[in-house]
Amino acid sequence: MKEPVVAMTTTNQIREARSLAEMLVKGRLAACVQIVPKIESVYEWEGKVCDEQEYLLLIKTFEDRIQDIKKAIEEAHSYEVPEFLVVPVLYGADDYVKWMGEGTKS
Repeated sequence: MKEPVVAMTTTNQIREARSLAEMLVKGRLAACVQIVPKIESVYEWEGKVCDEQEYLLLIKTFEDRIQDIKKAIEEAHSYEVPEFLVVPVLYGADDYVKWMGEGTKS
């Protein structure tokens, strides 16, 4: 059985967040992408500490889609090094996971 996962990426532009989300859902790589607005990210980049407003994308998908999603984000994202993290789902409601499967069928 395919294992559900949640992948994450961020961007500093709402237009890009929406574009990435739509690309992943239309491409059936994700069943759903939630955009969490206006998070604050503090990180070091090129020797400087940055404090930026970003949008967090929570990508509901399956383990077998991870590499395709990673490639799509790397190709479409404006960041030189886009965030891409994947966390396992320890439990998901049966009906929701079934719906996810229907949304990611090829």
